[in-house]
Amino acid sequence: MNDGNDDIGVNDRPVFLAELRPHRSLGRRGHLIFFVIAGALSFAHMAVFLLSGAWPIVMFFGVDFLILIAAFWLNNRAARARELVALSRTNISIRKLAPSGREARHDFNPFWARFHVSRRDEIGITDMAVSGQGRRTDIGNFLHLDDRERFATAFAGALARVKRGY
Repeated sequence: MNDGNDDIGVNDRPVFLAELRPHRSLGRRGHLIFFVIAGALSFAHMAVFLLSGAWPIVMFFGVDFLILIAAFWLNNRAARARELVALSRTNISIRKLAPSGREARHDFNPFWARFHVSRRDEIGITDMAVSGQGRRTDIGNFLHLDDRERFATAFAGALARVKRGY
């Protein structure tokens, strides 16, 4: 007996899935090596100024090192941001996960949605967004230029296939 619900599962199966995350060039080991070297250099300079009697300068080196640690901590925290993009025949789902853990979800009908890509000749893609039904959400603002190009090509192709009835 077919009650018509069999097609719902097929239509909701994702045609396109992507997890977008910011690129960070240093891993844990790279951070450790960097901070050991920066700490050793700061300590060496602190010792030189302390021995020469310029003890107030020592405090500035300590504060500079703490600011450096804080800047890297904030940068690594921002790297926890994620965007999950799923495209099925009946829905475009964009989930934005903030570093704080807060989540925002945006759903669009793929037949009414438009994928906007803004480009500059000398730079490449500067902005990507999905809009439809009076709403708009940006996608992948934190991506590197090459990653933006790859995502835009893949997503636009998948959206076009869905609109053609793929």
